[in-house]
Amino acid sequence: MITRRVFLGQSAACGAALLSPARAWEWPETAATELLSAPLLNPAPDEILITILHTNDTHSQIEPLPKNDRSYPDKGGVARRASLVQRLRKQNPHTLLIDAGDAFQGSPYFNYYKGEVEYRTMSAIGYNVGTLGNHEFDNGVGALAEALKFANFPIVSTNYDVRKTALENLVKPYVLRGVGGVRIGLFGLGISPEGLITPDNFKGITYHEPVQVSRNVVKILRETERCDLVVCLSHLGYYPKPKEKEIGDTQVAAQVDGIDFIASGHTHTFMERPVTVKQPSGKETVIFQVGKSGIYVGRVDFTLRAGKVTAWAGRLLDLRDV
Repeated sequence: MITRRVFLGQSAACGAALLSPARAWEWPETAATELLSAPLLNPAPDEILITILHTNDTHSQIEPLPKNDRSYPDKGGVARRASLVQRLRKQNPHTLLIDAGDAFQGSPYFNYYKGEVEYRTMSAIGYNVGTLGNHEFDNGVGALAEALKFANFPIVSTNYDVRKTALENLVKPYVLRGVGGVRIGLFGLGISPEGLITPDNFKGITYHEPVQVSRNVVKILRETERCDLVVCLSHLGYYPKPKEKEIGDTQVAAQVDGIDFIASGHTHTFMERPVTVKQPSGKETVIFQVGKSGIYVGRVDFTLRAGKVTAWAGRLLDLRDV
């Protein structure tokens, strides 16, 4: 049995490699990696191409899954993800990388380092925005606040009221990002803590029902902040056929106007491709979730002309091919 001292030594060596300069992540070009980098849309000269890369429920899976894993042998790993993101950003500088929560819990890295490794590696890869899943609270609000000191990207949560807690200055209701002249608003939605988060670990935080909160924040993003593209980082879950009172991404999209894309999480749903849901206005919201453990990265491309979305396309990116 591996001892704690040996584990810490091995983990420190691994962490040093992961957090070293980007050149350490360079992998040789192959036909597979060239395919992963291929653009999904061909924008017209007067259009801007925005690429959104997203993950969810990576669950402290820092290394690739074991080669003898029955379902996903040798898939994933943060070094491969870093290499892929680096390559795609070189191909299209107008790229955002976001995460839909549950970066914590699932391997000894979390047990020993309490979230430091997860947020350090995500920072080194270059995440732009993340949100909170229920497992981010596994060690309580104070421990989450300590872990967030290692994140150099903002965390958004619109329906968790974190005022007067240790998270007050660390979690924002929404953020704005200017990418290629496109104004993008990003907000986050968290799952109800009931039955998922120990009350003491959620102490001081108020959960709000996501539909009305989403209507309010989208109105701000569209009308006050003048956003061209609105993105939701959701840890509500994907429920195409919900049970009674079950509110997930499809239910939010069907009741809220103005959300262009929902990067989904929580239910570990391996979607082969994005889906669309009609908003009350008749426009469409794109929803995509990419399973768990960092096995895949989702990619959704949008083209915009004069601040309006003209087309979109999305696909899975398999990190085993990197």
